Amino acid sequence: MPAKKLRLPPLVRSLSARLLVLTVFFVMLVEVFVYAPSVARYRKVYFEERIAGAHLATLALEAAPDHMIGRALKKELLDHARAYAVVTRQPGQRKLMLLRDMPPRIDRVVDMRKGSFTGWILDAFGTMLQSKNRILRVIGRSPKDSTVLIEVVLDETPLRAELYDYSQRILVLSLIISLVTAILVYFSLHWLLVRPMRRLTTSMTEFAAAPENPEKVMVPSRRSDEVGVAERQLRAMQMGLRDALRQRARLAAVGEAVAKINHDLRNMLSTASLVSDRLTDTTDPEVKRVTPMLVRAIDRAVVLCTDTLDFTRNEAIEPKKMKLKLRAVIEDVGSALPLEVDGGSAKFDNKVEPDFEVMADRGQLFRALSNLGANALEAGAGVLVFSACAKNGSVSIDVSDDGPGLPKVAREHLFEPFSGSARSGGTGLGLAISRELAQAHGGDLKLVSSSGKGTIFRIVLPLG
Repeated sequence: MPAKKLRLPPLVRSLSARLLVLTVFFVMLVEVFVYAPSVARYRKVYFEERIAGAHLATLALEAAPDHMIGRALKKELLDHARAYAVVTRQPGQRKLMLLRDMPPRIDRVVDMRKGSFTGWILDAFGTMLQSKNRILRVIGRSPKDSTVLIEVVLDETPLRAELYDYSQRILVLSLIISLVTAILVYFSLHWLLVRPMRRLTTSMTEFAAAPENPEKVMVPSRRSDEVGVAERQLRAMQMGLRDALRQRARLAAVGEAVAKINHDLRNMLSTASLVSDRLTDTTDPEVKRVTPMLVRAIDRAVVLCTDTLDFTRNEAIEPKKMKLKLRAVIEDVGSALPLEVDGGSAKFDNKVEPDFEVMADRGQLFRALSNLGANALEAGAGVLVFSACAKNGSVSIDVSDDGPGLPKVAREHLFEPFSGSARSGGTGLGLAISRELAQAHGGDLKLVSSSGKGTIFRIVLPLG
């Protein structure tokens, strides 16, 4: 199978681009939360500077003889303070120190002694959202003397212009910080995550195209973090999958070979069975003694060929469910089981109620129960008991016997074909096929218990 070239997503849809965009977005989001208190702080500092300038202007006035200055100097002092009027308050007195000829009407009073964190932020944005000039009366304590209270009447437009300029600088700085951070994060994550992710993706794609090629198996790096663990786990999974594919190929080859020889082998066994049937008519006592053993051996060989062929077929089992009387099915199973073996006779006990019903494929259920019963008899059981009950939305069918129990090796490899047999020369296909049939019905086959007093297997099927 030719390897397909790995198609990476376009740059705008790549993981790196998404990381870049997200980094810029989150940095800008953080800057928004930083900007709000910053602009409020800038407005507050602006007012404090105007109060300090106004206080200095009043000190210049107090230094003049008789506290009298000329019109030109007064205008210069007010221009320096950027104010229309300056009033000082001290304990017990209030003085109008500086005043323009025609002071405007005051639109709003800002008291620096009051306010909260949220209030300062809202006031700052309120200033920026104004479209007209407002006349503000700002009241605050002088930074030169805390006992002096200064009142300043000034325009809001210069403040708004400085806030816009400050916001523009913050925006440019934030964009620079975001881009630098995003680029650093981009290259860091590209080196730490994106490149290893591409290696993993490339390895999976190339391995899927040619799993039999050992060169396509992942070569893990020496990283000890999660990426290194993922690389080593991917390699282990690929190695296990290669082994499973090789084993499956061998099983497929065995199944194909068995399918080719099955027809001829069954014809040969059928011929041998006909000949053995004729031997039963002989009068020779020795021939009569060994003929039943020969017939059973031929029957087991036919069953073995059929089971092996059915198991190696890679076909889905699709049961044709119908409502069945379970007791009648089990009676048919008992009639088909070889209860008389080597001169002895096993006891068959059907404890299922006559009206007990299940939804199942009759042929498949018959086969699963027959395999369980035959295994018990071959293991040396003298009593074989079938029982059933319905609870918790499912039907449980128990097959119990009084045999010697399953050996430890058989329990360790239970339900494994060619490994889970409890007797010498067995294949273990009976249990594997029975479980596969139960799972095809949406249920399962379980080993309930196994000891020297007997073994209990349970088939669980959905009630509906």
